[in-house]
Amino acid sequence: MRPAVALTVAAHDPLGGAGFAADLTTFAALGVHGACAVTAVTAQRLASVDRVAAVDIDLVDAQLDGIVADLDPAGLKTGLLGSAAVVDSIARRVAGGELPAPVVDPVLVDGRGRRFVDEDIERAYRERLFPAARVLTPNLAEAGLLVGRQLATVDDLISAADALADLGAAYVVVTGGGLGGDLAVDVVVAADGSVDLLAGTRFDTTNVRGSGCTFAAAVTARLALGDDALAAIHHAKEFV
Repeated sequence: MRPAVALTVAAHDPLGGAGFAADLTTFAALGVHGACAVTAVTAQRLASVDRVAAVDIDLVDAQLDGIVADLDPAGLKTGLLGSAAVVDSIARRVAGGELPAPVVDPVLVDGRGRRFVDEDIERAYRERLFPAARVLTPNLAEAGLLVGRQLATVDDLISAADALADLGAAYVVVTGGGLGGDLAVDVVVAADGSVDLLAGTRFDTTNVRGSGCTFAAAVTARLALGDDALAAIHHAKEFV
């Protein structure tokens, strides 16, 4: 029996803890076949992202053409996309039915809050990809950047997720591990305005890397296996 296929469109992390490396590991752990289209090559250390080199749009498109032709992905996750042209290409393929509605992990800043992307990419996200998303999964810093204010409480997360849901995603999950405390509370807001809080034990450690990538990839894997979106989100929270 042919396994379900999940596709990640994301960047390379040479340390293996984030980007498409984390996505493919998660896909395998959850029983789906992982395909990947590489959007950028990075040079990183545990405490820094030293260089980011975007892959040319023609090469990204060639990767996607081959994947779509041969594998028929049932799930799609996006990470660091590298250029507005890549955002537009994915949105166009989703609108045309070549790719399923994506889980969008909007990689806009690094762990220290430094922006990865310029305003053209952020604008393309807002106008093209967020409205097409089945699930949008910003972390605390990304959600704060997108809504233009600092987020410091669970109520702030709910307000931010509600504002982002207005951009068209079916579900918005703002992951709240960055708030601190004993619990990691993620906020889920659906397009109809309903709110769900997912709480789990927060592990206070400096050795976490790629947790956001892993969460979004787990949602994608469960969608590829046939879960509805809310069930996939709950499964992903438990997995992480």
